Amino acid sequence: MNADPSRQTPAEWEESAALLPAPNRDLPAGRHQFHKERLMARIQQDRNDRAAAAGPGARRFTMPRRLIAVPAIAAVLAGAVVVGAALLGPGGDGAGATGGPALTTTVGAATTKGVPQLLDRISLAAAEGAGPDAKAGQYVYIESKTASSYEKIIGNRSRLGSDKLHVRRIWQSLDGTKGWLVDPTVNDSPEGETLSLPDEQGNTPVASLNGPSYNYLAELTTDPDELLRKIYKETEGQGNTPDQEAFTTIGDLLGESYPPAGLYSALFKAAAKIPGVVVVQDAVDAAGRHGVAVARLDETSGERMEWIFDRKTHVFLGERSVQVREGGAFERGTVTSTSAIMKRAVVDDIRQIPGENG
Repeated sequence: MNADPSRQTPAEWEESAALLPAPNRDLPAGRHQFHKERLMARIQQDRNDRAAAAGPGARRFTMPRRLIAVPAIAAVLAGAVVVGAALLGPGGDGAGATGGPALTTTVGAATTKGVPQLLDRISLAAAEGAGPDAKAGQYVYIESKTASSYEKIIGNRSRLGSDKLHVRRIWQSLDGTKGWLVDPTVNDSPEGETLSLPDEQGNTPVASLNGPSYNYLAELTTDPDELLRKIYKETEGQGNTPDQEAFTTIGDLLGESYPPAGLYSALFKAAAKIPGVVVVQDAVDAAGRHGVAVARLDETSGERMEWIFDRKTHVFLGERSVQVREGGAFERGTVTSTSAIMKRAVVDDIRQIPGENG
């Protein structure tokens, strides 16, 4: 195992995190949970803003993404971190996934050479895949390993930390109205929480690119040009630039949905048409698997989103975001978020885990 925690892969870091001393709490456990929920709600709001097109009350628990670098959003995040950390004290947020130092990596060299050829091979592999065979009443199940780095304030000092690498499980009905999430960074309960709709106000959102259901994805065009035009149109005004937001939107669909094979292939063909896409020859997912990455740098934030694929089979492994330039509190080489897809399946019942209970 790598002895230097600042250069451990997420898989190594998970092992060493168990050796860290347990956090000291200066508030009762119930109050820690209260403040944690308030903090998480404010951070989650940015993610939910991207699902506004899905209608009021939409709940979209995607894997961690950095906030866009605009002053208003940055101020909200800073306030949330300062208030949350000050209330939570030296022990951190009290969540079951509290980890240790920020995750880091060596920044891999990027090149535009070979981008079309690589995405063509990835698209071909996706088209040849069987894809999900989903029927009414079933659920899309996705199991991943994920972690993220963040800034927290203790007293008057800023410190970088990270969530412990943890397993995340999500179930979604084909129409998107029923679901369940198990993720210790969102809810401390090992049982997880419901995502079923309508919400407390009786709102049932309509699926969209920023809040897709399987049925919605199954009806999307598989023409790459039409698909990309739709992505640009529906994400207009979001993110730091239209190109970056289009790339990010496709990445979200890769990471926590189960597109039909035809659409899956079209997404990669559409990505090949986005300016600024590069290849990184070596990238590592949250499970420690090495692969080749299709990536794009957000020039505003200095963060590079990397989609990681198996070098031989071109199967999608996971994704990570790496700070390649100094950006706020994050130094070059900080892994701001990382994930690895471990299982993706269609199951008959909510909370059914493939291979364990049916």
